[in-house]
Order: sequence, then structure tokens, then C-alpha cells
Amino acid sequence: MAMLKLGMAGEPVKRLQQKLGVEADGQFGPATDAALRAYQKQNGLAVDGIAGPDTFSQMGLSELVLLMPGATGETVKKLQAALGIAADGQYGPATVAAVKAYQQQHSLDADGYAGPVTLATMKAFSQEMTPQVVEASKTTEQVAASSPADAIVAVGKSIWQTVKGIFR
Repeated sequence: MAMLKLGMAGEPVKRLQQKLGVEADGQFGPATDAALRAYQKQNGLAVDGIAGPDTFSQMGLSELVLLMPGATGETVKKLQAALGIAADGQYGPATVAAVKAYQQQHSLDADGYAGPVTLATMKAFSQEMTPQVVEASKTTEQVAASSPADAIVAVGKSIWQTVKGIFR
């Protein structure tokens, strides 16, 4: 799931740290965890030290929102309502199928993941998913890959490709 927590590293961590006002070294360590928990408590979010779609949305880090199987919460409910399916806040098989169908209908990459590129085409997300947010959601750096050709292909892809840590 596209979330950040203790032990992770990369450009998304750096953006979170900048927003939290802690040293932006790209390493999600104890200081980032403490600052995130304080932010979550102060803003009525679940205080779990995990930055996911609802935390990113609350913080104005819409470029980091990436909804995929396993995601839960209000942002998932908003997506489900926009798709016209039962809005239970659980990104399960029905949501994946609805997102893929939506992506196919709108000539998008039909991968079943709802990131800024997909969300920007939905009226429900038009306020936060601006063209600038979509551009900010893409990496401008080459990321580690198995071959130089793969790294070149990664430029302009999701910033989430730069994350290193417990999920890779």
C-alpha cells in the first residue's frame, strides 16, 4: 500500500518531512515519526505514525495519494462514490475492477491503481488534483533498476518508485 512509516526512505519521505517541518533527509526515522504522530493528533487523524492517503490529503500532499488494494479510509470512500459503487472505504476487488473500467473508458493505464493521474480526471477530486499536482507526482530522477534501460523508463513515472524500505 502507498504509505510511509518508520524505516522507509525516498523522495516521498522527504516531502512529508518538509511539510512536517523536520530535517528533510529522506529517511523516516524517530523524529519524523514523532512529528507525524503530533500532526495526526492535532488534526483529528488516526494517531498511528503511518502517512497514507487520508494523512496526505489532510496535509495538502495530494501528489503522494496513491490508492491501491488494501487502502482504507475517507479518500477511498470518496473514490468509490465518484465511481458510483458502494462506498465502504475498503479498496478491495470491486474497487479495483471499477477503477480499471474507469481507466479503460478514459484511455488511462488500466492498472487498477488510483493515483493523481487517474484522480485528476474525476470531478470529485478536481480541487486537489490539479495539473501541478499530477506533475509533482512524477519523479524527475532515475531510480535504481535492474538495467539502465529500466531506469530511463522510470523517469516521469510515479514518485513512489523512489521509495526504499520495508515494502521493497
